[in-house]
Amino acid sequence: MTAKELLDRLVFDRDGLIPAIAQQHDTGEVLMLAWMNRAAIDETLATGRVCYWSRSRKSLWRKGETSGQVQRLIEFRVDCDNDCLLLLVDQTGVACHTGRRSCFFTAIRGGERTIIADVEVAPEQLYEKP
Repeated sequence: MTAKELLDRLVFDRDGLIPAIAQQHDTGEVLMLAWMNRAAIDETLATGRVCYWSRSRKSLWRKGETSGQVQRLIEFRVDCDNDCLLLLVDQTGVACHTGRRSCFFTAIRGGERTIIADVEVAPEQLYEKP
């Protein structure tokens, strides 16, 4: 099966989106979950720079275009049902808009909410206008 045939089999939701999990390629750290449409997938595969679909802005979102926290694609994976993507990436800086390395910084441990990752970059610094 060719890459195009595989991409043609992807199962998108009614809004034309598919969930994409970003994982740091060398450590296995899960960084974030975002959404992609076919245009975001095509751009990501063509450029090697990860591009998502922003549901709030209703536009393509090139990771890091305003924050500088870029994701470079290492490997593009599709799950067994063709309805979820796993992107192995090389993350520059932090992945989360809160300034943490990963969006998954809240855990429940012993029945209590626990913050398991510190802020590395103040959020207001991520999105400062030059």
